[in-house]
Amino acid sequence: MPNRFNSPTQALGAAADTLPTRAGVGLKPEHYQEILATQPNIGFFEVHAENYMVPGGPFHHYLTRIRERYALSIHGVGLSIGADASLDIEHLNALAALLARYQPQSFSEHLAWSTHGPAFLNDLLPLPYNTATLQRVCDHIDQVQSHLGRRMLLENPATYVEFAASTWDEGAFLTEVVRRAGCGLLLDVNNVHVSSVNHGRDAHATIRSMPLAQVGEIHLAGFAQQLDANGDLLLIDSHGAPVAQAVWDLYAFTLGLTGPVATLLERDNDIPAWPVLLAEANVADRQLWELRQRDERPAKVLDASQQIQNVSTVTHEVAA
Repeated sequence: MPNRFNSPTQALGAAADTLPTRAGVGLKPEHYQEILATQPNIGFFEVHAENYMVPGGPFHHYLTRIRERYALSIHGVGLSIGADASLDIEHLNALAALLARYQPQSFSEHLAWSTHGPAFLNDLLPLPYNTATLQRVCDHIDQVQSHLGRRMLLENPATYVEFAASTWDEGAFLTEVVRRAGCGLLLDVNNVHVSSVNHGRDAHATIRSMPLAQVGEIHLAGFAQQLDANGDLLLIDSHGAPVAQAVWDLYAFTLGLTGPVATLLERDNDIPAWPVLLAEANVADRQLWELRQRDERPAKVLDASQQIQNVSTVTHEVAA
């Protein structure tokens, strides 16, 4: 399969640069006005593309003003890259218009599917990791990158079931997708933790198996817990809780392999007050700052609650 994007510089196309190696947060309407009023010291904001696929309205009003001051990542949730069907051209056109409007430093989507025929399923569903899926996913990524004129990042999923038809493990599959399609990886560390617990895998081994040289962004989030039908622990990628200590620890391990990478704190449910969300982002920002300052790999991350207590010092230490 031809690789239309032979270098990151060529592939970025319309993007002026890459995300700063800082922490960012998902931009929520609840925080628009406070962000504009306080102009917080934060690396970037990320929005879900599908929330802005309209010509006007208050969402665009606020995003335009915030984009004037901050770097931006646009994260898609509706392309259905893994679907066994053609991509929706109208959706691609709307996405292209949105990216042209805001010129984000990064665009990403999920390794998942959410469409079947005319039906749209409000979920990010898993795929079998086999040769047929690999070909389909690479073809779709090639189409997306060609249509948008830029390199995209592909996010590893949180999964709750696995397919007997899989002939690749997740890390090997993603490595081959990145190699063939010329895209980058959005490494969701929380998703690695969730999937590893759910399937009884070693999260550290999974991280090591990923195409780490092509990681363009990291995601951190909180999860929920419940019991499955057999009474076993099941983690749910809920984005409705603070980042767990196990995920902070895995994040520190990941940074030890990748070096500093732009990191997003995701919170899509039970949205806290802006200072609470900013404090959590500053936990990641402090680790990135210290890693840049020391120019060495951190051995471990401090307890997240302890770092949040010290967060008042972070904004003075992190370069704007």
